[in-house]
Amino acid sequence: MIEPREVSERDLHGMVENFLRSGFTTDNPLITEAVRRMLAAGGKRLRPRITLLAVQAMGGAPSEQLALAAYMELIHVATLIHDDVVDGAQTRRGVNATAVDYGNRISVLAGDYLFAWIFKNVTANYPHPVPHILSATLAAICDGEVLQLHAMGNVDLSFESYVEIVEKKTATLFAASAECGAIMGGAKTSAAGVRVLREFGMQYGIAFQMLDDLLDMTSDQTALGKPVGNDLRERKVTIPLILARQNADEPFRRRLEAFFDAELDEREEQAEIAAVIADIGRVGGFERTRAAIRTYAERAKLALGGLKGGESIALEELAALANRLI
Repeated sequence: MIEPREVSERDLHGMVENFLRSGFTTDNPLITEAVRRMLAAGGKRLRPRITLLAVQAMGGAPSEQLALAAYMELIHVATLIHDDVVDGAQTRRGVNATAVDYGNRISVLAGDYLFAWIFKNVTANYPHPVPHILSATLAAICDGEVLQLHAMGNVDLSFESYVEIVEKKTATLFAASAECGAIMGGAKTSAAGVRVLREFGMQYGIAFQMLDDLLDMTSDQTALGKPVGNDLRERKVTIPLILARQNADEPFRRRLEAFFDAELDEREEQAEIAAVIADIGRVGGFERTRAAIRTYAERAKLALGGLKGGESIALEELAALANRLI
């Protein structure tokens, strides 16, 4: 067996991929097929990799916690299946959204079943407080999604309200991934280690979502696996728009308010989305978003400084993950 200190972040990614390909199955063949199809479409597998790096940071063997890491990815997959139903999305990771191929009813039930299947296994195989952490995480994710739906079209959404939504709907699963990895890696005797790694995950998750919001406006459809400007199309108010409004001139404010109020056909909407994105860049929204991403990524790295005696390679790899967001 490879010693924990010798397992690189790239090795961990391969371990997770192999486990998901060979180790995932449920009692329902249709749901297994739908989830495997989503897994085969790709993904960065960041949540399970953070879980295994947290295991390693506390001196544990990542190979012994592959199932726990896989559950983190599967929770994420279940939330994506539900998100695509709620948003009416057509594509995910460059392929049809699950609802397109299986319908909304099967997709909702598949997400529900996957959550239940995960928690059945977690409660049977992991000690307190791991099941409690994951159940609280799922509640927070649902809460964040409801808050985001309530904020749809609210061009006056504050930075603080945005961060609250992001903490719940995105960052909390990164935090739980790191926290549960720390617990199972041997941090039962180090409450400080658990706190440090959870804080890393929370700050990393906020920076990650901010970058995702930025790329939605500045990347291309091939790289995103979904249409560019999709957040604006769904009237989601994200961080580039919020920060742009803080420094906006009157023409930008008028265009933005008109866009959110208007009923447009597809061609008109595409043109207006392109114009709004250009204006966000013009008034500095993208530059300020990059600065915010850097702030939260640096906070994530700073949190790691509170962990003493861990495996240095794991801490270096966690810091490297944060650096990649910048």
